[in-house]
Amino acid sequence: MDRIDKDILALLQDDADLPLAEIAGRVSLSTTPCWRRIQRLQEQGVIQRRVTLLDAEKLNVGVTVFVLLRTNRHTQEWFEELRTVVDSIPEVVDFYRMSGTIDYLLRVKVPDIAAYDEVYKKLTSAIEIFEVSSSFAMEEIKHTTALPLSYIGTSD
Repeated sequence: MDRIDKDILALLQDDADLPLAEIAGRVSLSTTPCWRRIQRLQEQGVIQRRVTLLDAEKLNVGVTVFVLLRTNRHTQEWFEELRTVVDSIPEVVDFYRMSGTIDYLLRVKVPDIAAYDEVYKKLTSAIEIFEVSSSFAMEEIKHTTALPLSYIGTSD
């Protein structure tokens, strides 16, 4: 991956709707070589997919809840059951297995506390969890979907 690939990725992370000609112009390529690079990055799995980012406030899901789960069951079977439950709850937008004293972290998007309570009930009635702790984000200070590109080794 060279500097041009990195520049293409930065542009696409900022706006995946940029016309190919504009991307090519910004990275000093003609459209065909630029298109080939984008295709290669997709084939390599660097570009996984292109999505549309939506405004959570306008969709009435502006409340972010971080849910910390602890379990005393660490079998693969229990984890698969948890994964199935979490996958069935659309309000859960992120799901992580953690190190340290917390086993799993969920990020949940809901309109209000009452809606979160419904998510909590779905989760805790579907699977045995040792401890659930929830924290409501008071203010979003920084949120981005863009990944840092400075760690990519370049051939330029």
